[in-house]
Amino acid sequence: MKFRKKPIIIEAEQWFIGKEIEGVIYKPMPISGLHIMPHYIDTLEGRMFVNEGDWIITGVNGEKYPCKPDIFAKTYEKIDE
Repeated sequence: MKFRKKPIIIEAEQWFIGKEIEGVIYKPMPISGLHIMPHYIDTLEGRMFVNEGDWIITGVNGEKYPCKPDIFAKTYEKIDE
């Protein structure tokens, strides 16, 4: 069987360090003896880390989740409002 994704309009912003986007959380934490400063989003599927350049998508129910730039480019196209 084959399926096509339903066409929906989404809201998205590309995230870079220093840019504040609702839902992107910054919390310094030690990981494996290193002190790193990850940014993350708590999604419906669990915690997802956000890297610079990722797109932050607002889903149909207002939930937020990150998307890598290459996947975003293959999946979405900009529309005129």
